[in-house]
Amino acid sequence: MLRAATEADVDTIRRLRNQQANREVSVTSHEIGADEHAAWWAKASVDPTRRVLIYERDDVTAGVVNFFDLEGSTGSWGFFLDADGLAERGETLPAWIEVMREATAYAFGDLGLDVLTGEVLEHNTVVRQMNRRFRFTEGTPERRYADGRELTVIPISLRKQDRRTQGN
Repeated sequence: MLRAATEADVDTIRRLRNQQANREVSVTSHEIGADEHAAWWAKASVDPTRRVLIYERDDVTAGVVNFFDLEGSTGSWGFFLDADGLAERGETLPAWIEVMREATAYAFGDLGLDVLTGEVLEHNTVVRQMNRRFRFTEGTPERRYADGRELTVIPISLRKQDRRTQGN
């Protein structure tokens, strides 16, 4: 289930984002400090072009979905899961499939988007494979430097009419 993030979720969002598994596959890989996170939340929570959602599985916070740059029928997204907690419970794969299904349904339903974009690091082959399963297409890779690392970032996009739905 997806629900809007609230002030009560801020510490949990930061804790999940700072998990090693999530930092390794993010453009910014440093550990997010309390002040940096508070400044982000102060902007994100009032930004009309952004939605921060909590993904819950069996009434337990299991991830965070961010929609941003929402303008008309287009928007971007990203998400991260409670990698540690889901791995302990043996729920990583089902949670991953569920959050992608719910997030794309939210994007094309609740938000009314026609095109959903995002990005993935080239070395994150598992996510790239899952993106293809959900019919995202990859664009031209670009080189970036962040947190002292050289990265290859691949843009992804999914058009509403191409998305995977129940039965297809």
